[in-house]
Amino acid sequence: MNMPVLYVPSTNLVGRGCLKELGPFIEELGFKKALVVTDKFLNQSGIAAKVTDQLKQVAVDFVVFDEVKPNPTTKNVHDGVKVFHDEGCDFIVSVGGGSPQDAAKGIGLVVTNGGNVRDFEGVGKTAKKSIPTVAVNTTAGTSAEYTINYVITDEEREVKMVMVDKNSLVAVSVNDPELMLGKPKDLTAATGMDALTHAIEAIVTPGAYKITDATALAAVETIFEYLPRAVEDGNDIEAREQMAYVMFLAGLAFNNAGLGYVHAMAHQLGGVYDLPHGVCNAMLLPIVERENAKRAPKKFPAIAKAIGIDTTNKSEEECAAAVIEAIKQLSITVGIPTKLSELGVEKVDLNKLAENAMQDACAPGNPFTPTKEEVIEMFKEIL
Repeated sequence: MNMPVLYVPSTNLVGRGCLKELGPFIEELGFKKALVVTDKFLNQSGIAAKVTDQLKQVAVDFVVFDEVKPNPTTKNVHDGVKVFHDEGCDFIVSVGGGSPQDAAKGIGLVVTNGGNVRDFEGVGKTAKKSIPTVAVNTTAGTSAEYTINYVITDEEREVKMVMVDKNSLVAVSVNDPELMLGKPKDLTAATGMDALTHAIEAIVTPGAYKITDATALAAVETIFEYLPRAVEDGNDIEAREQMAYVMFLAGLAFNNAGLGYVHAMAHQLGGVYDLPHGVCNAMLLPIVERENAKRAPKKFPAIAKAIGIDTTNKSEEECAAAVIEAIKQLSITVGIPTKLSELGVEKVDLNKLAENAMQDACAPGNPFTPTKEEVIEMFKEIL
C-alpha cells in the first residue's frame, strides 16, 4: 500500500529566545564533544559563539569547523569528516543557513557510512543513520534543518548533487528568530523566496496530500504577509518570527510531498555558476509554474486564496494567471533580479543545464515532464 510517511526531526525548538533552551536538550543526548559546522562569517561575527555558549553551559567540549562555502562542496564535506575524526568528536552542531546545514548532513553520513559523499547522490543511498546532529538555523528559507534533503556541489562535474535520505534527518532543530535579526535585505529576500518555492512546488506536485497542502498553503499566506516586512526592516522581530514558522510549515510540506522543476533547474545554475540558490528559485518560479498550470491548474485556486486573491467567478486558469503575477510582483517588491546578467552571468551552456536538470532528483516531482527543448526555452527566459 502506498501511503504517506511524515519525516520530521524528533525535537524542534521554534520561536524567539528558544536558543537559550538548547543546553538541556544537548545534555540529554549524552555526548562529549561536538564538531560545530559553520562558515567564516558566522564564526567571526559572533553568531556561532551564541550557540557554543550553550555547549559551555552544559560542559560539552567542541571544535569549530568554519570552512563551509555558500554552495558547500565535496571538499568541504571531507575536510569536515577529517576534523571530526582527528578531534575525537561524537556528534555535530550545525550553525547557519542551508549551506552549513547541508554540509553537516554530508559530514554526518560519511562519518557513519564511510566512502565518498558522491556515492550518496540520489534517493536513499546510505545504510546507516547520520551521526546525531543539532541543527541551529540562522536564516528563514531553506528548511534544511527540518528535511531529509541536502545538496552538495561536485566541483569536478560542476553539478549540485541532490540527496534525499531519511538517514540525514537531524536529532534537534532550532529556529530562533533572534539569530536572524539584522540579516541583509538580499539574503532575507532570497531565503524567503526559497521558502515560497518550497511551498508552491509542494502544493503543485502530484505527491501532495492533505497534510502537506495544509502546511504549504499556510506558508504561502504567511510569506506574502511577512516577507516584505522582514526585507524592509531586518530587525522586525515579529516578521522574523513568522518567517521562522514558515520554514517549519514549508519544510514539512516539501520534505514529504516533494519538489519539481524549479529546484531541478535552479540546482544547475548554482552548481555551474555558483549563484545563490534562493535567487535562482525566485527567478524560475513564475516561469515553471506557468507551464505547470497549463497541465495541472487544479491547485492554483487554493494558492490564490492563500495569497489573498479574490477567486470569485474565476476559472482555474484565471487563478493560475493571478498567482503567477502575484509571485512576480512579490519578487519585484523584495528586490529579486529577473535576469542572469544582473548576477554577472552573460553566457550559459543551455544544453548542459537542461540535461542536468532532467536528471536532477527533484525533477520527477513535477506535474509534467518537459522535453529538453522545453527546459531550454524556460532557461532562456532568464537570460
